Amino acid sequence: MTERYEPRTVLVGAGRLATHLGQALHRVGLPIVQVYSRTMASATALATQISAEPTTDIEAITHEADLYITALTDTATVELIPRLTRGRSDAPWVHTAGSVPMSVWTGHAQRYGVIYPMQTFSRERRVDFSRIPIFIEANSSDDEQRLLQLAGRLSTQVGVATSKQRQALHLAAVLTCNFTNHLYDMADRLLAHHDLPFSAMLPLIDETAAKVHHLRPRNAQTGPAARGDVRIMQAHMQMLADMPDLQAIYRMLSESIMRTNS
Repeated sequence: MTERYEPRTVLVGAGRLATHLGQALHRVGLPIVQVYSRTMASATALATQISAEPTTDIEAITHEADLYITALTDTATVELIPRLTRGRSDAPWVHTAGSVPMSVWTGHAQRYGVIYPMQTFSRERRVDFSRIPIFIEANSSDDEQRLLQLAGRLSTQVGVATSKQRQALHLAAVLTCNFTNHLYDMADRLLAHHDLPFSAMLPLIDETAAKVHHLRPRNAQTGPAARGDVRIMQAHMQMLADMPDLQAIYRMLSESIMRTNS
């Protein structure tokens, strides 16, 4: 495929992922003709930024687009697919979910796939899309090449992943990001209880993250559990006596680290 892929795109969704993806597509000059959202305020807020038309009416979504991208919750994606694709099944439809298989499009669209940017998104922070791994999947080799070309306009890290592989990526992302951030939150509350700032942890967080750019996580593991220092772990457990949830997590993770390092 030699021609440059410049699809006139409809973006279904106006949440965090849709906003960052829409902005990234707009920055590289890809035309977005419409933004759909349940509320006009959300649709308009994003559409204004990316020179698109806002709409809250599924029936008003154009039938003339070259590509439709849904950036919705997993539940909304599955529920809305029959209505979204009705009368618009000729152009490719792709979703952006990590845990939803490509097969959800089967029977609703003729051409379909997935564009999965594996990153955590917050409205308050702009991300460098060129550094985000993007995994694509399509039900035809031609559309796979088109999506690879499209993703390559956004990121330098682009690859193909099956639905099963993408689900594994999503699970690993939950462990790496969501669970880790929950531990940050628990550490923040522990420090606040002792009148200490969470900012004291930031250099440690940065160094921990930097190390796994060069070491396998198992080789980067430090701390009392990795050393088998039972005395320190028992002291920590006593300190957490009035925080049973955190105490249980501390025990479980410490035991897991000791088993892994034994």
